[in-house]
Amino acid sequence: MAESRSLLWRRRGRRLLWQAAAVSAAAIFLTPLLWMGIASLQPVGLPPARTFAWFPRGVAWSNYGEIFRVIPLARQLGNSLWVSSVGAAVTLLTASWAGFAMAQMAPPVRRRLVALALLLLLTPASAVWLPRYLLFSAAGLIDAYAALVAPALMGTKSLFVLMYYWSFRRVSLELFEAARLEGAGVWASWRRIALPLAGPTTLAVLVLSFSHYWSDFVDPLLFLKSAQRFTVAVGLRMLQQMDVTNWPLLLAGVMIMIAPVLLLYALLQVMLRGDAHFWRRTLRSGFGGEKAKH
Repeated sequence: MAESRSLLWRRRGRRLLWQAAAVSAAAIFLTPLLWMGIASLQPVGLPPARTFAWFPRGVAWSNYGEIFRVIPLARQLGNSLWVSSVGAAVTLLTASWAGFAMAQMAPPVRRRLVALALLLLLTPASAVWLPRYLLFSAAGLIDAYAALVAPALMGTKSLFVLMYYWSFRRVSLELFEAARLEGAGVWASWRRIALPLAGPTTLAVLVLSFSHYWSDFVDPLLFLKSAQRFTVAVGLRMLQQMDVTNWPLLLAGVMIMIAPVLLLYALLQVMLRGDAHFWRRTLRSGFGGEKAKH
């Protein structure tokens, strides 16, 4: 009895230590966000505080409304939302297709493709700015959103392809063999077996790809010429050039820019935690439905 009680207390102690470490790590990342939120509500004209100063001169909620008056932020938010949504959706398809194809290939081919993907990760982004501009200019895609989402056709980043590849490699090959014996083709195996089992990877790629296109500054600056097509990243740069010293207004713009990414991450966390067995049930129903069909 005493031994079981001692074991219970040790488990509780380890759990408390783990939770304390998690809260401390979260506080490290949330403190700058909290400081930025407080600084964005300071009255206009004040420099950002070097320490936490809650609201010694009052709360200036008007900063957030002032941004929409100074620059066309509403239209820019809509542009960024469209580009990011399309780019993230296409990335999920192409990256998962490429990762699934790599996972089904022979080991020598897989090793070469993984090495190529790692090599692409080491290539600096600035090395492709000029070739991409010349290519899009010849294709007539300058000042078009197609130039911004074109990388999604190749999975946006090789990292996303590798993430799917590593996820699909954990799936037993016997499961795909059984699906083929039941009459499932490559498309059905990807849609009903591989993709549901890679649910956490899909959520990670969705957040990373959406935030990539949402915060992209260089591509809109290079390929967009019309002011009505600018995204929110370019809009914040315009705001900074108009009034460099207006820190509360700039920080309010930054808060508006990062809010959609935080909301997307929180929503996906709620979905994943609220239904922990969602992917397992999806796999079971999908495979069963394919089996019944054939």
